[in-house]
Amino acid sequence: MGESKSLDHYEILITPENKWYDINLSEIFGYRYLIWLFVKRDFVTFYKQTILGPVWYLLQPVFTTGVFTIVFGAIARVPTDGINPILFYFSGSVIWGYFSETLLKNSNTFTQNAALFGKVYFPRLVVAISTTLIFYVRLFLQFGLLAIIFLVFFLRGEAVQPKLINFLLLPLILLQLGLFSLGAGILISSFTTKYKDLAFVLGFGIQLFMYASPIVYPASIVPKNYLDLYLLNPIASIVEQFRFVLFNTSILEAYHFAYSWLATLLILLLGLIAFHKVEKNFMDTI
Repeated sequence: MGESKSLDHYEILITPENKWYDINLSEIFGYRYLIWLFVKRDFVTFYKQTILGPVWYLLQPVFTTGVFTIVFGAIARVPTDGINPILFYFSGSVIWGYFSETLLKNSNTFTQNAALFGKVYFPRLVVAISTTLIFYVRLFLQFGLLAIIFLVFFLRGEAVQPKLINFLLLPLILLQLGLFSLGAGILISSFTTKYKDLAFVLGFGIQLFMYASPIVYPASIVPKNYLDLYLLNPIASIVEQFRFVLFNTSILEAYHFAYSWLATLLILLLGLIAFHKVEKNFMDTI
């Protein structure tokens, strides 16, 4: 009787785990090896399924830069703030390429990995993080090509003399680029599980968003009364920061930098909350 009486002092408390603030980021760190495996898998898969392998990573910005140089540079004569058009468009296209590809891939996290998610448990965010990292590999390869092009123009006597101290900003720029791409991607993926039509309009929406970013034109041509609103777009700020690192020219003020980071963190937070809410029961809607 004494033993059964002591059991009365124990209570089992069952609480819901689907609160928006129950995001366990420490669990993600515990699966860091799985993230690396996904990154390696995606890179090897792409390499084996193409004839030219990673060369495709380099051809895309080259072709894009060529088209932009002809259409917007030679024909439309859009100004480039005194920067050589090839360098101007290439620097913008590599940043945009990373963002658009990462966003598209992450926006399909649930729909493209439903079979895998249905078989084994691991934090679903692992897949989105690995996608964000694998596109960094492509971006770094493109940076290498950009450095070669940069050197060629420098040896030809072009006015390209960046300040080395500016390159200290590059890690912060790349971090913001990755966080914004991840946040926007997982935010959209949380809606595509239920609203399938969103996946069809996303590609068109990304094309429109490119023209709201200084990819084919400099931010300096944006009217001043719209500039603060324009630079709330994190990609606009990121591209301007990147060109500042390379060409030592920018219209950004310190508060533009701060606002773009706030917008980036807000999108990331909203994405994490929505993703966490959907991952619990997304199999019922796919």
